[in-house]
Amino acid sequence: MGLLEKIKKGNTSSGVAAVGNIFLAGIKAVAASISGSGTMFASAMHSLADSINQGFVFFGSVLAELPPTKRFPTGFGRVINIFCMIAVVVVTIMAYETIKEGWHLLQHPIEATNFFLNIIILLISFFVDGFILVKAMKEIRDETGTAEKGGLIRTAFQQVRKAAPATRLVFYEDLVATFSAVLAIIGIVLAQFFNVLAADGIASIIIGILMLYVAYRVGYDNMVGLIGVAAPAEVEENITNIILGHKDIVDIQQIRIIQEGRLYHVEGTIELRKGMMLDEADDVQIHLRNMLLNQPDVADVVLGILEDDGKINWK
Repeated sequence: MGLLEKIKKGNTSSGVAAVGNIFLAGIKAVAASISGSGTMFASAMHSLADSINQGFVFFGSVLAELPPTKRFPTGFGRVINIFCMIAVVVVTIMAYETIKEGWHLLQHPIEATNFFLNIIILLISFFVDGFILVKAMKEIRDETGTAEKGGLIRTAFQQVRKAAPATRLVFYEDLVATFSAVLAIIGIVLAQFFNVLAADGIASIIIGILMLYVAYRVGYDNMVGLIGVAAPAEVEENITNIILGHKDIVDIQQIRIIQEGRLYHVEGTIELRKGMMLDEADDVQIHLRNMLLNQPDVADVVLGILEDDGKINWK
């Protein structure tokens, strides 16, 4: 597989988000230096953190798609969790700096200038981050294989826990980024037209707190992923239904489905109907393994076979 093919397998949302946010961080930083707006500075820090994180995560998602090797027989699915944990550290540092700047502005409020410049920059930010957020929502829908029920937004919120780690990171970060743009506009308007100078500092602190929430949410999800987490109940139900739907399979004695990144590893022991010849049992095992490998995101399948013991182990 060539370099270009490997890059194409990376998480699309994180790649687009990295490019979009580095552009936003640049124009926001310029606007903050011209206007002196603390809220704009906070928003620039958020965009910078997002661009660094999502660049890291995109690189990690490319590595996670590498095929298994002799030394790493289960593949590199958990690599993406490591890169997401690095992103959590970056978000936490940026959140601290944002909250500190907001607190400073509360103690020493200043009147920002270039009102229309700030508004234009924040509107650009809102539409760019909103576009990335919608793209992440569509990837959540596609990765989880769910139909839209009640609209794309509702589907994304309901299914985000089942999406790939990189997609979850982009979703949470750009959800906060889009809301932060709205919050920053409110803070600037209050300061400009109502002389509520404290609004600038308060908005900065709120944005920083939201960034801390992103760090917690993403950090927890990826810590669980690094330890090794069971597949969602829907995935387990789908796989066990396929197994039990085979005419020659009587029961599942035990099964374990582990999620690594967005991939699943299936290990189990199945019971076949009595009286089967060894070659027939082998054919069933191979056929069933191929059926499971054809399911989306199933990376490998290891199945043991036994003759029916007359007891029902799986309900």
